[in-house]
Amino acid sequence: MCTRILLAFVLAISISGCVSTRPDLKRLYEHQNEGRFYNPVIIIHGFAGSRLRNTQSKRELWPPGLPEVLNLETYELALHINPDTLASDSFDIEAYALFAQYGAVDFYQGLIRTLSQPGGYKAGKPGTPAKANERRYYTFVYDWRDDIVKSARKLDTLVSQIRQDYGMPELKVDIVAHSLGGLITRYYARYGTRDVLVDDNFDITNEGAKRIHKAVLMGTPNLGSVTMVYTYITGLGVGPFGLPSEVLTTMPAVYQLFPHPMIPWLVDINGNNVDASLYDVRTWKRYHWGIYDPKVAARILEMAPDPEQGKLRLDLLRRYFARQLERSERLSWALSIKNENTPLRYIMFGGDCELTPAKILVEKVYDKYEVRVFPNRIENPKPEIDYSRIMLQPGDRRVTKPSLLSRESLDPTVVRHHRISAPIQYSIMFCVKHDNLTGNIHFQDNLLNILLTAD
Repeated sequence: MCTRILLAFVLAISISGCVSTRPDLKRLYEHQNEGRFYNPVIIIHGFAGSRLRNTQSKRELWPPGLPEVLNLETYELALHINPDTLASDSFDIEAYALFAQYGAVDFYQGLIRTLSQPGGYKAGKPGTPAKANERRYYTFVYDWRDDIVKSARKLDTLVSQIRQDYGMPELKVDIVAHSLGGLITRYYARYGTRDVLVDDNFDITNEGAKRIHKAVLMGTPNLGSVTMVYTYITGLGVGPFGLPSEVLTTMPAVYQLFPHPMIPWLVDINGNNVDASLYDVRTWKRYHWGIYDPKVAARILEMAPDPEQGKLRLDLLRRYFARQLERSERLSWALSIKNENTPLRYIMFGGDCELTPAKILVEKVYDKYEVRVFPNRIENPKPEIDYSRIMLQPGDRRVTKPSLLSRESLDPTVVRHHRISAPIQYSIMFCVKHDNLTGNIHFQDNLLNILLTAD
C-alpha cells in the first residue's frame, strides 16, 4: 500500500511538472514602473518582410495574389537599373506596412501584440511628440529589395525623427531586428550613413552605435546564408507564386545575404569542397547559374519588345550582377573586421534544432549543373558518403547556428578566425524555425525581460 501511495505521489509530481504552459507575461511584467523612462523600441523586419505597393495606384505587389501571378506582374518588383551608373531605384514602388502574417505563419503580429499589451508600449507615429514617460515602439518599414546602405540611411532618418519626437537630441533607441534587419542594424552601428562599399577602406566610426541603447538580433545571418544562393539560382517561391532569377538579379539585398567569402559553400558529389569563389563571375558562367542560365536568358529575350532590346537588357543585368557581387563581398568584410572600440554588444536569438543548408552540392545531370541543398534531392548519391553531415548544420532552416554566431565552425571550442569578429554580449537558442522566431512566446518573454530590465 505504501509503495502504491508513493508511486502515485511521484507520478502526480511528474505529470504536473511536465505540463507545458505559456509564461504569464502580464503577471511577469506587471511590476514595471509606469513612472520610469524606457528607451523607445524600433522593430526592423527581415527580407521580404514588408508589403510593397505601386505609389500611384496603391495596388499591392507584395505579397502578390493569384491574379498578379497569372498576369506576370511579379516582374514589376524588379528594380530599375541605370545603364550608365548601374545604380538601382524603386521609383514607383514603396514599402508601406509590415508583412505581419501570411496564412498560419505569424511573422510580426505576435511580437507587436506582446510589446503593446504586457510590455506596455504604444505604437509611435514619426512626427508626433511623445508624452512624458510614454513607452513607444516604432516599426521601421523599408524596401527589403534595396541595398543595405540605403536602408541604413533611412534608419538614421527614423532615429533622428524619434529624437525630435521625444525632444531629446542625445536619445538612444532599443532595436529589435529580424534576419536581414540585423545586418542593417550592424552596418548602421559601424558606419552610420556612409557608403563604405565603394572601395576596400572600411573606416569604422561607430556613428550609429552611439545612438543605440540595446540591440536584439533574431535569426541574423551574420556570415550569410547558403539558402539565399539557392533561392537566387532557382527563384523565390512563396505559396503559389514566386520571383524568378531575373527579377532577383535586380535586388541588392539578395547578394548581401550570400555567405561570407571565407566560408566553404560548394561541394561535389564526392563530398569534397569545390574551389570556386562565390563572388567571381566566372563561377556563375561555368555552372550556368542565375543570370547566366540559358533558360533565364531566354525569358529575358522573349519578354523584350525586340531582339536588340533583349540583348541590351541581358547585358545590363549581367553588368549589374558583377557590380553587386563586388559590393556584397565588401559588405561581408566590412561587417566582420574587428571593431575594437564599439560601445555596443549584440544579444542574439536563433534556432538550432532544424538541419539547415550549410553547403550547396553541385551535381552534373546530363549536361547541366544542378544545385542541391538537401541530401534527399541528390539523384545519384554515393552510398558511402554521409551527405547530411557535409551539407547540413543545426540552425533554423535558413540560417545555421555558426552563421548566427559569426563562427566558421559549429564546434564552440574552435577559436574564430582573426579576420572574423562579432561583438556578441550573449546568445539564446530555441527550437524554432526562422519565420516563427518572432512569434515564439519564449523569445517574447526574454525580449521583455531585456527591454524592461533597468540597466
